[in-house]
Amino acid sequence: MSEQAAPASPTVSVPSTAKPGAAGESPAVQAQNTAPLSVAVGALAGLQNAIFPAAAAMFGTGIGGFGIVIGLFVGAAIAIAGAVFSYLRWKRLTYTIGDQDIRVESGILSRTARSVPYERIQDVSLEQKLLPRLLGLVEVKFETGAGGGEDLSLAYLKNADGEVLREVVRERRDGVESPVSERGGELETTASSSAEEAETLFSMGPKRLFTFGLFEFSLAVFAVLGGALQYLDSFVPFDFWDVDFWRGIASEQTDRFAGLGAYSQMLGAIAGFMAIIAIGSATGLARTFAREWEFRLTRTPRGFRRQRGLFTKTDVVMPMHRVQGLKIGTRFIRYRFGWHSLKFVSLAQDAGSSSHVVAPFAQLDELEPIVEAAGFRMPPSDANWHRATQAYRNVGIAGDVVLYAVAMVVAGGLTYAFSRDWMAFAIGAVIVVAVLDVLASFVSWRFKRHALDAEQIIAVAGIFAPATQIATRVKLHSVEISQGPFARRFGYASLHLGLAGGEFEIPGIPLDRARDVRAKVLDTIAATDFSQLESQTG
Repeated sequence: MSEQAAPASPTVSVPSTAKPGAAGESPAVQAQNTAPLSVAVGALAGLQNAIFPAAAAMFGTGIGGFGIVIGLFVGAAIAIAGAVFSYLRWKRLTYTIGDQDIRVESGILSRTARSVPYERIQDVSLEQKLLPRLLGLVEVKFETGAGGGEDLSLAYLKNADGEVLREVVRERRDGVESPVSERGGELETTASSSAEEAETLFSMGPKRLFTFGLFEFSLAVFAVLGGALQYLDSFVPFDFWDVDFWRGIASEQTDRFAGLGAYSQMLGAIAGFMAIIAIGSATGLARTFAREWEFRLTRTPRGFRRQRGLFTKTDVVMPMHRVQGLKIGTRFIRYRFGWHSLKFVSLAQDAGSSSHVVAPFAQLDELEPIVEAAGFRMPPSDANWHRATQAYRNVGIAGDVVLYAVAMVVAGGLTYAFSRDWMAFAIGAVIVVAVLDVLASFVSWRFKRHALDAEQIIAVAGIFAPATQIATRVKLHSVEISQGPFARRFGYASLHLGLAGGEFEIPGIPLDRARDVRAKVLDTIAATDFSQLESQTG
């Protein structure tokens, strides 16, 4: 049997863990640059940015020989400048992996250095947009939970180097022995680290994505078309915004279809409605397939790993002990077919949100294994539910009535001043909306409830699209009782639970109930040794 040589392992330079003066001590690691192909990504992005200025220069000087020359000159100048800037930015961007932190320095004219300790890093995620993905590059994002766009990122590293860097940072953050081997001041992956056992908890194939896309109806394409029409005059031989032109077209079509009789307008309306449905459905399908393609949630020894994306591929790993809570949501139509979504509340950010989507379109029985793997339980059917007080409901309805009364006076006054014929219609419309809103508030009160057991606290709200929030008592940071003037007068309060990375509020419950929940939760928090919590749940 012939032996095959093992492929070369990717390496990332890091400082040696040997003590100073020890034998075999590795030299200090120097700051290193990202992948050289990052220059090509920036240059191609600059070429893309040159298209519209070149087109504007071409059309501004007239579509002729001189205009084409000017357009090409402008485009070439912008593309070359973008390539030079991309090279300088790459050359001046360096990163250093230290014993306690990771340091990134950047800037061409003025230098900026940022150092982030490993213990502050909540998550390390990999993201690949289409162009870097074609070049085998990945952007490494270090999420600190600071918010405000202050998270650290490195764009771009080779795919294998990004994986190694993520592994090294996680091991340094968790303070455990790394599954990577040292060699001359560098760390390289071993076979065991690249072959982690992974259990698939949830995935979506093309059939599920198609169903999901049908529920993601969107008319965003009309907004894009509206913006594009602003520049249409340069490409068509008529004035697109000429009302008389379109009036003539409509007149011709009316004469042509006059033979259809009284049903012509009905057929036209139906055709227009069907066109809107088709365009909205196609837009929803396109957005869903682009965002959720090859969606897969797996459980690894490191935590929950979520991969998704067609053009921009993301790879996020959430350690199990960093899952602070759950959010189970749905929408009006989806709820009728049993479809729900599941999010993990975490300190790390997920596309600007504090909640990581781990199952965007699933049935409840598909969510149960994910919930249990995260250390939570679905709300039991025999839960001891508690509702908000009737006084809380009545105060809210009274406030709505006052606001609608003001709106009715304003609507009546405006229509009386400009067109008295519309006065009755405006007041009637406000009254109808007010009645519907008050009825909805009256009914929804019965569906806003919460339950507390020995381990979890659960809150549910919503009539036609109920939303459920679950948190474990041991991971709550604080409990606050708040009362406004009306709440103090009628004896109810709102309970604010301190949840890292999210908000958890239970409004309008009796004051005695709020105090009872606070006492039980605080007993759980006080009885927990938080210095051991991570090791117990990790």
